[in-house]
Amino acid sequence: MNLKQYLLIFLIIPLVSYSQINDSLKMELDEILFYDQELRKLFDNNLPQDEKKEIQSELKISQQEFDEKNWGLVIKQDSINLSKVSKIITIYGYPGKTLVGENTNKAAWYVIQHSNSIETYFPIIKQAGKEGEIPMTLVAMMEDRLLMEQNKEQIYGTQIRGEKVSDDKWLNFVWPIKDYQNVNIRREKVGFDNTIEEYVKSFDIEYKIYTLEDVKKIRSGEYSED
Repeated sequence: MNLKQYLLIFLIIPLVSYSQINDSLKMELDEILFYDQELRKLFDNNLPQDEKKEIQSELKISQQEFDEKNWGLVIKQDSINLSKVSKIITIYGYPGKTLVGENTNKAAWYVIQHSNSIETYFPIIKQAGKEGEIPMTLVAMMEDRLLMEQNKEQIYGTQIRGEKVSDDKWLNFVWPIKDYQNVNIRREKVGFDNTIEEYVKSFDIEYKIYTLEDVKKIRSGEYSED
């Protein structure tokens, strides 16, 4: 999907009156979201090569540049996107569905979720969720990400972690969950339509309970699956 097609799709606003939408801001955020998402697709090992080449062409990234800069391309674009979103929030507050419509209201969230500034912006995200400007599931995902970054237990079980356990082996697991026995109740309350077991299955990993102590052992090389 190229940029023009991407922007065209996001111009469809079924639930919000056209007169309420800031069209120029919507267009800017759609473009930000496009670059955020399309760049990451280049690192999807399951994406066909012809689709990758199409994305590279649309983003004007040569194969040589991709080989040389690799994930650095994402890091650079994330920094640009965060700068833009920061300015937008300073002017408008969180650009939610009232201002930019459904789908586009997720753009700033993605940029912040992919940044190192979650702690700074989470109160704004949380308030936007309370006001119905973004889905509460996104608020839950960001809260879980923040807690994981702080080495605390997550609440809704949305965060999967990968830790290197040897030179050639990684362990992918569900980050420790606070009161994990009731996690599905909390998930349903904020709007998730699947259980933690169903969610984890989609990542093709085993749902197993890990504690923060287990994480310490994994990182120190002392953890055993036995």
